[in-house]
Amino acid sequence: IQLIGRTESLLGEGTVPMIGFLPTTTTVILAELGEIVEQGRGYWERVREGGGVNGPPATLKGLRDHARCILDVNEFSASSAAERMVDLDPSPLPPFPEEVVGAIDELLQLAETHDVALACSTAGERDRATELIDRRRADEIPGADRVRIERRHVHRGFIWPADDEAGRGLAVVPFHELLNRWGVRRRGNRIRTGAARQDFLRFEPGDLVVHRDHGIARFIGLGNLPRKGQPDQEVVTLEFDGGSHLHVPLSRIELVQKYIGAGSATAPPLSLLGGKRWKRQMAQVEDAVRDLAGEMLRVQAARSATPGIRFPADTDWQREFEAEFPYQETEDQVTAIASIKRDMASSTPMDRLICGDVGFGKTEVAIRAAFKAAEFGKQVAVLVPTTVLAEQHERTFRSRFKAYPFRIESISRFKSGADEKKLLVDLKAGRIDIVIGTHRLLSKDVWFKDLGLIVIDEEQRFGVEHKQRLLAARTVADVMTLSATPIPRTLHMAMLGLRDISSLTTPPLDRRAIVTEVIPWNERRLAQAIRRELAREGQIFFVHNRVHDIESFADEIRKLAPDARILVGHGQMTDGELEKVMLAFIRREADILVSTTIIESGMDIPSANTMFVHDANRFGLAQLHQLRGRVGRSRHRAYCYLLLPEERRMTEDALRRLKAIEDYSMLGAGFRIAMRDLEIRGAGNLLGAEQSGHIASVGYDMYCRMLEDAVRDIKQDRRVVAGDTTIDIGLEGSIPKGYIPNDQRRMEAYRKIGEADRLESLDAVVRDLENAYGEVPTATRRHVEVAEIRLASALLGVTSLFVKDRDVIFRTTAPAELQAALDGVQGSVRMIAPDGAGGTVEATEGSEVEVYFRPPASFLEPGSLATVLRRRLRGRLERSREVVSGSD
Repeated sequence: IQLIGRTESLLGEGTVPMIGFLPTTTTVILAELGEIVEQGRGYWERVREGGGVNGPPATLKGLRDHARCILDVNEFSASSAAERMVDLDPSPLPPFPEEVVGAIDELLQLAETHDVALACSTAGERDRATELIDRRRADEIPGADRVRIERRHVHRGFIWPADDEAGRGLAVVPFHELLNRWGVRRRGNRIRTGAARQDFLRFEPGDLVVHRDHGIARFIGLGNLPRKGQPDQEVVTLEFDGGSHLHVPLSRIELVQKYIGAGSATAPPLSLLGGKRWKRQMAQVEDAVRDLAGEMLRVQAARSATPGIRFPADTDWQREFEAEFPYQETEDQVTAIASIKRDMASSTPMDRLICGDVGFGKTEVAIRAAFKAAEFGKQVAVLVPTTVLAEQHERTFRSRFKAYPFRIESISRFKSGADEKKLLVDLKAGRIDIVIGTHRLLSKDVWFKDLGLIVIDEEQRFGVEHKQRLLAARTVADVMTLSATPIPRTLHMAMLGLRDISSLTTPPLDRRAIVTEVIPWNERRLAQAIRRELAREGQIFFVHNRVHDIESFADEIRKLAPDARILVGHGQMTDGELEKVMLAFIRREADILVSTTIIESGMDIPSANTMFVHDANRFGLAQLHQLRGRVGRSRHRAYCYLLLPEERRMTEDALRRLKAIEDYSMLGAGFRIAMRDLEIRGAGNLLGAEQSGHIASVGYDMYCRMLEDAVRDIKQDRRVVAGDTTIDIGLEGSIPKGYIPNDQRRMEAYRKIGEADRLESLDAVVRDLENAYGEVPTATRRHVEVAEIRLASALLGVTSLFVKDRDVIFRTTAPAELQAALDGVQGSVRMIAPDGAGGTVEATEGSEVEVYFRPPASFLEPGSLATVLRRRLRGRLERSREVVSGSD
């Protein structure tokens, strides 16, 4: 945990905690004291520098000292003042049947003894509830007249008993609880992939880095370079082969990237500063990526030329089906669904990646696409990595499609041989609309009559052979891939724009980040965490990924929780046994499930909110993230404990994985984890073995940039890199340490400014800085001005800009654009063309020419010159955009 922002530099000795500013009349309410303390302790143990930050005991003592009174509200935790405890009477609603008809019947039975208020969160819910109750009133069912329908949001219902035996109690029933559909979604903060990329590119002293022009070096740290008659310049010091050092101004940090290799255990040799080897390596990689880019684009072009299925626009059925979704869609879901419908209506086969964190609504997006395909008469195949997930999806799909005449089946180990054979016959005959299954669906004996859509859940879990079958399928049907943690290859392709990607980053209502802690095996701590979960009537997962001793491990857990009901499940059980265990846990007939990673996908149990992962160092990052996603699916705070081995030493990679999963415990962390996973595993499996050597020689980030440039070159869409344009007008700025004290954050700010490729991006960086750290100081404002002039110059085709005597000299390959920018400026403008290029602007277009601008003497003061150049160059770009948008 790092503290950032305006208060960071103020933390330390002599500071007053926020509690100290509370008035003495304050009443403090603590909801679930036990959870507050547990979560606070988890964060407190991870604060890197504790100056000015109090732990949970000191914080609670401060509250007691300053507040007028403290009120604990606990359903599951013990009160801090048991002698002054008051018990309230409300009781929870009874569970309602899954079927709508049965749920309404029970509601009317409740209305015979209680006044019932049915709370509807949306107008659609209210209309549907009114329709259901009116139908019962028409049939004169007892209790129908006693239900009052109200348009208001109540998260969780309750029953308040009558004051006396003769009276009627009150039952408040939320419509979503009546239908067993929890949680209305809300708008939330988006996790920008740019921010994820910044986390990914962060480097510490000692890390290997790549300098764009000089090669692989070791990052030594930040320092100050003294300069005569000028303020010291903050620099990044890099060490090259032979111990030679290069000081890169922090204002040009974008030239330096973190080195990520191809997964090799050995570190690459450092480059020789000024040597030829780096240029040779770059030339070899350029040739390789040009060939690879050509091949990738040929595949893409072939795909685009393949005629796909053009699905029709939404029908009344589709609109009704979508209106029945009991939650409010997030903005991200709406955007993703619109993109999918656009893809399906196109004549080009769809190939879209839906990247959303665990439980963020990917399945509903897939369900709507499946409905569109099935309604059009096409078959849908849903591919999942595990049998348990196949069963889970079958239940989910059938529940959503209940009112429509589509047949949904699943093919998995839980089906008998005879049943499976009959399903395959029906599938081939077209009598099954949607089939859900594991890689069994990719077998050669599985035939479809008219396949229109393939949905692949967690593509990274399928092997190479299965992926080849999927690749062949992509040419004949629309394909949608769902992933909470995209494999690096998938992520990389999406970044390059070779696959369409939709990100779901808005969390559901009441979904809270999972408290994740890496802890050693400690029986007292484990028993305490188990007791806390069981006290709030929850369930617990214990993941132990070794079948041979899982029973003896379960015995250890029985000693820690002698009163708990414990089940054991693993993949080597017979199908019937495993299904029995899973269903028993889902039905809450057990408190603790000790299992292998078979629960990794598909176990959707809202009452299970604590997980322990034994020997967590043995798991991959994406796998840990998936496992953790099995908890935290309800309104309760969830906990995930990653247990370290007791005796063995861990590898450095394992430690980095565990630190990453602990660091990225916020909602929507899947994208960041994919980035970190790429770093840890190396990029060797990214584009095949033949590219591994090239990735190792220049580093992943440089390789990606070169590949992107090669793709753009072939498409004749060259990327503008502001750093390629040199500017020397006697003005420079900086980001003072007093403004952003944290070195990493300051480097990130410099990088964002240097890497901005549009003026709007640069403006956004300034707004972000102001929001985080306050008003931008003059030195930083000057640095941004120079960056803006450099970027605007690059966008207008200027390669260099400098002042010589009384002239401002531009070197440009687009003199017409520059002439339009300087048109009407005070002073004189003249152009010097290279020999044989001709003297007119039109004749020199594409050749590099020098344009001399001689302004009035007063304009040559650096600050004044910067103002003139910014206004002229930016103004030209904005006018050009207006002309383009007007012609559209």
